[in-house]
Amino acid sequence: MASSGTRIDLDGSPIKPMTICMIGAGGFIGSHLCEKLMAETPHKVLALDVYNDKIKHLLEPSNGHPWSDRIQFHRLNIKHDSRLEGLIKTSDLLLDLVLNGSDSLSQTINLAAICTPADYNTRPLDTIYSNFIDALPVVKYCSENNKRLIHFSTCEVYGKTIGSFLPKDSPLRQDPEYYLLKENDSPCIFGSIEKQRWSYACAKQLIERLIYAEGAENGLEFTIVRPFNWIGPRMDFIPGIDGPSEGVPRVLACFSNNLLRREPLKLVDGGESQRTFVYIKDAIDAVMLMIENPTRANGHIFNVGNPNNEVTVGQLGGMMTEVYAKVSGEPKLEQPTIDVSSKEFYGVGYDDSDKRIPDMTIINRQLGWNPKTSLWDLLESTLTYQHRTYAEAIKKAISQPASTN
Repeated sequence: MASSGTRIDLDGSPIKPMTICMIGAGGFIGSHLCEKLMAETPHKVLALDVYNDKIKHLLEPSNGHPWSDRIQFHRLNIKHDSRLEGLIKTSDLLLDLVLNGSDSLSQTINLAAICTPADYNTRPLDTIYSNFIDALPVVKYCSENNKRLIHFSTCEVYGKTIGSFLPKDSPLRQDPEYYLLKENDSPCIFGSIEKQRWSYACAKQLIERLIYAEGAENGLEFTIVRPFNWIGPRMDFIPGIDGPSEGVPRVLACFSNNLLRREPLKLVDGGESQRTFVYIKDAIDAVMLMIENPTRANGHIFNVGNPNNEVTVGQLGGMMTEVYAKVSGEPKLEQPTIDVSSKEFYGVGYDDSDKRIPDMTIINRQLGWNPKTSLWDLLESTLTYQHRTYAEAIKKAISQPASTN
């Protein structure tokens, strides 16, 4: 339950209770953030989403939770619901933001968007609308009503690294200056217009630029978060179980689906791309620091990732195969992986970035945050959850066609 003592920020000042309007509260990140807010703080949450499956356990009064009066779920789609502005307008305000005769702060946390690579490539219009057009009213309402905005962007805005344009045998490829991604210094390098995969990154970059401009011209108080592959229980979906059968989730959920179905893991273009992964609980700690330390977080863009957990996608597949064998007790496949082309897997128009390593200087300096969980440990936690949650359902799904013939 929430701590009964006064919470103190990083500068030693007491943290007053807040009312947080959270768009996308029913998703992966939102559900973990809601749990943290309910269990450890006195803050209130207006939870906005189309679905609430992942936060149902927080909403049911029959569970006897002490926070039942601190979280309200509002089922709405931000694209066409007139209630959105009203919910933002009627939230409470706090102290050093906009004083409105109240002792609590209202912030808007925007977590809602299309964010899987398969969608960028096959649904570019929906991707652009979801990540830019649909986000415009949120930014507008926050600016007009003097609400602080924490906006979740993506590490995709960096695009390709400078190093990816160097000859493959160039020693400069190993120089961090050519691949380390810095919030205020690294250029955003995208592929050609015909590569629809960059529709997401472009839309996300443009909404970042709009938010930044609102801050510069109209005084909007904002923080922008750039997540680098946040991993943990409840992320994405398993096709045919709690998502569309033809759906293609992000890499970890794709590999989880293969492991659960005892199928070889599909390595796109040989699995040579390099990525970093951070545990969701570590990442949520970073977001909490942003929420409760506005004077340190306002006006900043933060990378939130774990550069120590860097692997190629192929190496990730190997680790997941090992971990899943441990948590499930099932033997590994004789052929654990197969190579597929990006065109075959994602369709025409796909492109990729070679490497995404976050520079952590700004978030460490401003908020003192560093990730703690190793890649092996976060995979063990995630795959234990995936096996416990989905293994039986997948066995039933696989056996279903045979039993109906």
